[in-house]
Amino acid sequence: MASRSAVKGKTDSESRTEKKPGGKKMAVIAVSSVLALSAAGGGAAWYMNRAQDGASTRAEQPPVFVTLDTFTVNLRSEGDEQHLQTNLTLKVNDEAAAEAVKLHMPEVRNRIVLLLSSKAASEILGVEGKKKLAAELVSEIRQPFRDGAPEQRIQSVLFTSFVIQ
Repeated sequence: MASRSAVKGKTDSESRTEKKPGGKKMAVIAVSSVLALSAAGGGAAWYMNRAQDGASTRAEQPPVFVTLDTFTVNLRSEGDEQHLQTNLTLKVNDEAAAEAVKLHMPEVRNRIVLLLSSKAASEILGVEGKKKLAAELVSEIRQPFRDGAPEQRIQSVLFTSFVIQ
């Protein structure tokens, strides 16, 4: 009994090796396309991740602090005379803001002294009182030094020492 390929004039070995024309070429093209798309996707992901990392690095600047000299003021009288002695440090947005504060230091100190001396000891003894005082100091120091000027770029006021006697 003869096989079908023998009937057609071909042997079994010849019929097994014969395939469609261009089959290997299509496989190579498909694999190349998949590799190219994978490389392009990986490159795009790397680039986008790198761009985001660069943006966050630029946004995360180190903090700039301006240390002020010691303040000693009489507090508002509640019977006995009391004094506040405190050291403050200002956290500002950047070096330009620090330079603006230093340039106007007499005005900054005046604003702070006026605000501190308007307080009674009972108002600023507790943690909440100190937080409220810090917020008031930020608001006061941010005020422009001249009409039409922008606000000062003060982020926060930090107490580095705080003594009421």
